[in-house]
Amino acid sequence: MTRDNDPSDTGRAVESRPDFDGEQDDRPRVVIVTGLSGAGRTTALRALEDLGYEAVDNPPLALLAGLLHADAPAPRPMVIGIDVRTRDFATPTSLALLDRIASEGGRRITLLFLDCEDEVLGRRFTETRRRHPLAVDRPVLDGIRREREIVWPLRRRADLVLDTTALPPAELKRILEGHFALNAAPRLAISVMSFSYRQGLPREADLVIDVRFLDNPHYDPVLRPLTGRDPAVGARVAADPDFAAFFDGLTGWLAPLLPRYAHEGKSYLTIAIGCTGGKHRSVYCAERLSAWLAATGMPARLHHRDVDRAS
Repeated sequence: MTRDNDPSDTGRAVESRPDFDGEQDDRPRVVIVTGLSGAGRTTALRALEDLGYEAVDNPPLALLAGLLHADAPAPRPMVIGIDVRTRDFATPTSLALLDRIASEGGRRITLLFLDCEDEVLGRRFTETRRRHPLAVDRPVLDGIRREREIVWPLRRRADLVLDTTALPPAELKRILEGHFALNAAPRLAISVMSFSYRQGLPREADLVIDVRFLDNPHYDPVLRPLTGRDPAVGARVAADPDFAAFFDGLTGWLAPLLPRYAHEGKSYLTIAIGCTGGKHRSVYCAERLSAWLAATGMPARLHHRDVDRAS
């Protein structure tokens, strides 16, 4: 699902074309990484290189055509970074080149676009004291907005769009591994996270579960300083008369759903469980769900996004 109209609209952390996750293809894999400067292209290149890809950063487009020509050798999968700094870069030229390479059929080409909100990109350039490539003599936000206009057609064409606005590097690497791992046996990488609704919905969530209906330990002065990882808080949440039916319903719903996701070729799934403060109810429920997944042979990565924030 890609956005067609507004270059400033970056609402979800992960977007993919409808046929991307389910693709089965044995051709040599090539991932083209592009997007906005400062959105994490270097991190993505290094992460894919660690997975076994041969990394090439910013080759001239003329050289890129030779690297990916149908007759060129392909000893191992490749990841190639291109952006506005690439010599002879132009969006129409890049799109035409990708079309030509795809039509040759010798490579499995995936276009990965890294996006990020303008304000966050501006802070990243300010904090690192780097100049934006299109803002040498002007404010950095001017360069960011100009670059967004230039590369927007690539975003529309991308097979996968990752918005790194709120993605720590480790989480970005996990998502990339879920999509591009080279092991022969694909699997569904599951992540369970707790969060605070006060801090906003997690952009990377695929499924969001709201547990604010459960009894809130926050109002018990003894339990308030604790978290959902503490037995006393867990006992309080589990004692809610509606908890058992809720959890049985949740796991009963997920049990047939997760194998179907895997069967359809989905690479990763993030289940986000939220409560008001992200410290008690959501943390306990995420811990319980993670334990249930492990017991059913589908271990998940567990992350409590807001547990350490001040109440």
